[in-house]
Amino acid sequence: MDDDYDYESLGNNTNVVHNALAGALAGIAEHCAMYPVDSIKTRMQVIQGTQPVALATSQIARPDLQLPTSTLRSTYSNLWRGVNSVVLGAGPAHALHFATYEYCKDFFGANRTGHHPVASAAAGACATFVHDAAMNPFDVIKQRMQLKDSIYRTVRECTRQVYAKEGLAAFYVSLPTTLAMSIPFQSIQFATYEWLRKSLNPSGIYDPKTHVIAGGLAGAIASSVTTPLDVIKTLLQTRGSHHDPRIRNVAGLMDASLIIRERFGLMGFLRGFKPRVLTHMPSTAISWSVYEYFKWVFGANTATSHR
Repeated sequence: MDDDYDYESLGNNTNVVHNALAGALAGIAEHCAMYPVDSIKTRMQVIQGTQPVALATSQIARPDLQLPTSTLRSTYSNLWRGVNSVVLGAGPAHALHFATYEYCKDFFGANRTGHHPVASAAAGACATFVHDAAMNPFDVIKQRMQLKDSIYRTVRECTRQVYAKEGLAAFYVSLPTTLAMSIPFQSIQFATYEWLRKSLNPSGIYDPKTHVIAGGLAGAIASSVTTPLDVIKTLLQTRGSHHDPRIRNVAGLMDASLIIRERFGLMGFLRGFKPRVLTHMPSTAISWSVYEYFKWVFGANTATSHR
């Protein structure tokens, strides 16, 4: 089989099922690989009642504390708490995400020769709306379980108790903020990725190194710009687990913004900046690499079968 398939032409050989399957695999790989770092970011962003930041993970980096091995194991395992929710949600959500993106990218003309950042950004925005509508409830469960003092041990238990105490609205209270953050994030990420991919690899031949570099840089840039909205989203998604009455009853984006500014000033909107970038830079590199690889495999196999 000839390995030098023109990458730009793969869309002709892959269909929506291929794109969805490649997207599902990419989403699961991305979220699972960086889940512990994402847990650290969530704990850094959550407003604590008595301490600014109470991360057991910070203690691991201090050898002078000499924590017992059992404590270290417990702390590490806690960083994975809620990962099942991500696996359940990321597969279907990313399948919809990438399938929608490929359709809209072709519809808006982003597949034409040359750079078309506006078309890529528009396709990314459409894909993000579909993805977040499906993923938001799973994200709420994930962040409730990521909290250091979380009382939930299983996804089912968390879902049942959140629904019983706060109703269906709890799973979507952060959706407007999530969309306000994710649409700019994904628009920037997709536009940057496509521009870098075409710049680094003008020939269009499948090149894994290109996808790693373009994906990583796109994720770093997009996550840096949208960190303030991510801080607000985290507050909204974890409000039901907080002891502070004001935070528990936070109404929406503007109310959450006021609380963050009052307690931490403008720098409060950058809480968790480093782990957010450290999460998104490799995770987007992984996501794009896995997605483009499987799309290339499916496209190559389809082209071979048609010969």
